Amino acid sequence: MDLVSIAWIDLDGLANMRDLGGTPVAGGGAIQPGRLLRSDNLQDLTPGDIDELVDRRALTDIIDLRSDVEVHFTGPGPLAEVSSLTHHHLSLFKSREVAVEDALVLPWREDDQRKREPQVEDHWMDHYLGYLRERPDSISQALRVIAGAEGAAVVHCAAGKDRTGTVIALALSLAGVSDEDIAADYAATSQRLPRILERLSAVPAYAENLQGRPLSDHETDPQTMVRLLAAVRETSGSVADWLRDQGWTDEDLEQLRRRLTQP
Repeated sequence: MDLVSIAWIDLDGLANMRDLGGTPVAGGGAIQPGRLLRSDNLQDLTPGDIDELVDRRALTDIIDLRSDVEVHFTGPGPLAEVSSLTHHHLSLFKSREVAVEDALVLPWREDDQRKREPQVEDHWMDHYLGYLRERPDSISQALRVIAGAEGAAVVHCAAGKDRTGTVIALALSLAGVSDEDIAADYAATSQRLPRILERLSAVPAYAENLQGRPLSDHETDPQTMVRLLAAVRETSGSVADWLRDQGWTDEDLEQLRRRLTQP
């Protein structure tokens, strides 16, 4: 996938939304437009943005990968008021009780401290494997929602980069998209990083964590996603086998493939 072919959806209230439609799949064909979207957080959508997503892009399902803490302190966003939408809150972090006074202690803060210690070859790949290890239930359910959505499904977290990138990578891989094209989609987020970080820095729950960190800390290296998919195959055999370990049947797998690839 050429980065210039990324199907950006430019709305006033977000920075990093795109439609995966048009991404080629093995054996010919492509991911169908209007089936799978990925995005940064949806807190700032304008009425015009909502009309675009709901009326013109036929959005039906929102897969929110944010933690309980994030949802509590930043809210569900204006789409929560749209009765035609189904919201699926599927955190990729371990559940934990958080007191009000811990508002700025977000789940990734302790993990983020380890980023400064060179313990692994690829910190982000190790981080993403942690999602699969700690919350396979949420990832499995997110993919089931994509498979069963009547209209467009959007997967989002805060930046639309790490948690979203992991779920999208598994969905695309199962549909037959090459690792190279999955990695190119993942890398595309770097094009929008300045605006993403500007948005997040305006929110107290994220600002402290971002303060003083260079842009390079957040860039999306395509090789990270290549390594992630290789690690899944090394440990499970394939993305499909990883999902079988979560209780998926061959019929479930085929439903997701059909949903993403068939007109």
